[in-house]
Amino acid sequence: MKKHTLLYTSLLFAALFLVSSCTESEELAEKNYQLAWQDEFDGPAGQLPDEKNWSFDIGTDWGNQQLEYDTDRAENVSLDGNGNLAIIARRESFAGSAFTSGRIKTKGLFEQTYGRFEASIKMPWGPGIWPAFWLLGSDIDEVGWPQCGEIDIMEYRGQETNLIHGSIHGPNYSGGEAITKSYGLADNRFDKDFFLYAIEWTEDYIDFFVNEEHYQRISREDAPGEWVYDHPFYIILNVAVGGNYVGFPTDQTPFPQTMLVDYVRVYKEAN
Repeated sequence: MKKHTLLYTSLLFAALFLVSSCTESEELAEKNYQLAWQDEFDGPAGQLPDEKNWSFDIGTDWGNQQLEYDTDRAENVSLDGNGNLAIIARRESFAGSAFTSGRIKTKGLFEQTYGRFEASIKMPWGPGIWPAFWLLGSDIDEVGWPQCGEIDIMEYRGQETNLIHGSIHGPNYSGGEAITKSYGLADNRFDKDFFLYAIEWTEDYIDFFVNEEHYQRISREDAPGEWVYDHPFYIILNVAVGGNYVGFPTDQTPFPQTMLVDYVRVYKEAN
């Protein structure tokens, strides 16, 4: 997928988005977004992601029974020299784990309340591979999870190459009780090309998109618990190996596995 223009206008959204009601169409068409933050991942192969934009989570498990050890090595997270970020899961013994991978975040560097968050990503694949593009509430250290809120713009099970999932987690609707919906491809796979994954997040709802197709709206009144999406969130990109969401890798899971990210961009409404 080619890089998109940096300014989304109301006319562009009205032309591209397929929505299910007149009210929803009007709400989408009214938005006039301006770029607030971006990383295009330009640079030489092997270079670490820009430290002004990203820091590393280093360690293992993260509460999901993941098997990989996430490192800050270029072998796991680096630019590929072709305008992409590569997050690479490897089968190797490291710090007591059988796999390595990467998990980067904008915590303390960039956080925003509301707006459009998008990334162009080409997936890895295989049983037990779990890539994600997601947001966490910046108050997680004070209130904990899920009170901080979590927005999964894209999650993917590597054994289901034609499906992605968009979800939110909050108090009384987290983990297996998250509010979620899947988006499927009829005759393609998410590991064969770059796809654009996005949310548009407002005071009253969060809309989910794949390649500009709107497939889910979660509104404030849909939450069976407190709506915890009225404060800043930060971005996370990672590739997990194993975990309670995807199960274990198998002998048929090839390694290394790479998630390529063409860009990440965040917009805010001009008005």
